[in-house]
Amino acid sequence: MRILIVEDNARMAELIAGGLSDRGYACDVAGDLGAAEDSLASAHFDLILLDLGLPDGNGLDWLRRSNRRALPPVIVLTARTSLEDRVDGLDAGADDYLPKPFEMSELAARVRAILRRPGTRAEPVIEVGELRFDAASHTAHAGEVRLDLSRREANLFELLMRRAGQVVRRAQIEEALYTFDEAVTPNAIEANVSRLRRKLEDAGTLNRLHTIRGVGYLLSEA
Repeated sequence: MRILIVEDNARMAELIAGGLSDRGYACDVAGDLGAAEDSLASAHFDLILLDLGLPDGNGLDWLRRSNRRALPPVIVLTARTSLEDRVDGLDAGADDYLPKPFEMSELAARVRAILRRPGTRAEPVIEVGELRFDAASHTAHAGEVRLDLSRREANLFELLMRRAGQVVRRAQIEEALYTFDEAVTPNAIEANVSRLRRKLEDAGTLNRLHTIRGVGYLLSEA
């Protein structure tokens, strides 16, 4: 899962991104609304964490305008703590409102809760044969065996599970696994696929993850 953090305080953005990355999420940071627009035009995001007092405008005004188009769920993070502020945020289209300062554990719990909501994402729990992935908790199973996956391996597994039976191109995998500021080495994707395949095989799931040379990868449905 990929999260866009719209926050002009670089230290705050770094702490949020680090805390969520440790919990398995890929995070990009936009320091203002213009950068947020550019990020949303360039990649798919599952959730936005939105500060309100940004250098080039008010986050709520942007959110009201953006409600006319499809946006991922939005959690407002702000020092504005009054009841009126919270009501304004929710009425503007936010899915949740968390006043600063907050504990990282609470933010992570709210992120999980948003992503579990019906309609937020198709199939929060995905099942393909004996394989299962819980998108909110980032847990994966092959039958009764829990797979010990890194953040990138879990994101790869989720992407392949959601598109089981279809070839997923390398460019799609790169977008799902890496943020804008992460370098992608030539064999990085192959290495992640290889590790995921080995873990599936160690759990007793054989011949499910296939390489389509020159195109991408496919997770067979059976």
